Amino acid sequence: AHIAPSIGGVSMGVALRRQIPGFNNFTIYEKAGDVGGTWRDNMYPGCSSDVGMHFYSLSTDPKPDWDYTHGYQPQIQAYWKNIVHKYRLDSHISFYTLVVSTEWDPEAEIWHILTQDLTTGAQAESTAKILISAHGILEIPRYPDISGLESFKGVKFHTGRYDNSVSLHGKRVAVIGNGASATQMVPVISEDPTVQIVEFCRTPNWFLPPIRSKYSSLMKWVFKYVPFYMKLTRFRMFLGVHTLHICLFSFSQSGKRYIRTTGPEEYHDALIPSYKLGCRRVIFDTDYLAALHRPNLTLNWNGIDSIVEDGIITKTGEKFVFDVLIFSTGYVADDFPFRVQGLDTTVKDYYDASGGPKAYLDTTVPGFPNFYLVSGPNTTTGHTSVIFTEEVQIDYIIKLIKPVLAGQVSAFNVTHEATDAYNEKIHARLGRSVFMDCVSWYRRGRDGKVTSIFPGAGTLFYLWLRRVDWSHYQTSGGDKVQWAATLRREARGRVSRIMVILLAVLFIVLVGVYAPSTKVRT
Repeated sequence: AHIAPSIGGVSMGVALRRQIPGFNNFTIYEKAGDVGGTWRDNMYPGCSSDVGMHFYSLSTDPKPDWDYTHGYQPQIQAYWKNIVHKYRLDSHISFYTLVVSTEWDPEAEIWHILTQDLTTGAQAESTAKILISAHGILEIPRYPDISGLESFKGVKFHTGRYDNSVSLHGKRVAVIGNGASATQMVPVISEDPTVQIVEFCRTPNWFLPPIRSKYSSLMKWVFKYVPFYMKLTRFRMFLGVHTLHICLFSFSQSGKRYIRTTGPEEYHDALIPSYKLGCRRVIFDTDYLAALHRPNLTLNWNGIDSIVEDGIITKTGEKFVFDVLIFSTGYVADDFPFRVQGLDTTVKDYYDASGGPKAYLDTTVPGFPNFYLVSGPNTTTGHTSVIFTEEVQIDYIIKLIKPVLAGQVSAFNVTHEATDAYNEKIHARLGRSVFMDCVSWYRRGRDGKVTSIFPGAGTLFYLWLRRVDWSHYQTSGGDKVQWAATLRREARGRVSRIMVILLAVLFIVLVGVYAPSTKVRT
């Protein structure tokens, strides 16, 4: 069983189809009525990717006809829906199904799963040998803790649940928050001069110049028909984001210049951060700074004291009257959304006892046999494609579930010692990093342990997960040493087959070069 088809969940389904041919005994639980995860839920105006689309897509399923270098929400969600149809995952998805709780049965060595049908309210139980959580980290909207939030009589919603049925024409609108979603949305909704917007900001962001451009019909043709060009483009984007990771922290002066030359002078002091570039998510501008020149858009840095029936009161005592409140205040990224009971505790309690989310290689948790995380703790890099890191995790997970599905091992359980050692290593790196320099959603409670960010480039993440260290796992119902030996024999067999093919090709070439030519006499 595998939970929640976020884009990581769909990617897991694709991997099962491709890497374990003929295996069909899996279920994907989805509480919504469609797939797409964050790209289904985030439908606010201007919603888009800040990673190039030829890298922000599955390595197994490139798409030649992206409209933009950095795509918009409708086309990205359509891509994932097409992936579901291509790999016939529809029949494995249980829509409108909420996972209520799961519990490991140590005697039977299976997971008991309690779900609820959100259309009828009926609950059902099922079992699974393997449990994979792919709910993602940007799923549950986080609302600010502001007095009187529920008292507002107008319309209010979160960017993660944007209500497109609400017309903003002629309305007084408050945007609360100034992170990535807000900076994509505000330039679009402020295009209508009848919409009067006040954006309430708390912490400034580092901005870099726009990177999005439109693909021409010719480029789409080249991607589709010129051999390897699309793969080379993906590789170039891969190198680009990893170069960005290396050079990012030297861009402070460039960021300051860009903000000063693009944003209104009256906001310069407020817009330029005092913390180091890279501590929070760096934003590639989507015409947000230019939009700040519009007369119907105002920034307010005074802080919100309370929300009342008809508006907002700031900490300076000033009152603003609004018809609509739009919250762009991020997501709950430092907790676990449902109950998973392992051998001795729940995932949530384990996280709490550890001072925040904690896992081995960000993928497995000690005390939870045959349980795996896609986009678990410390997987976000802040610069590369989450699709890349999820594919790396999924390949690692496949290595662990294959022997279980083959009946050669009953269960794998990562050791506490391996988990503690791994977390000491990454948090030693994080303790010396720029991520400790400011308050951000990367940290537990915004100022505690760094629980979302990986302390290195995506290539390092790949190197650490490219193979399984079987000594870090306890097994039951089988011999992990024997399984590891089987894998080594298979690997040697693949190498031998490749060598035979290469030698055969070399022999044919040599015969063709040195064989005497035959002349026909007439």
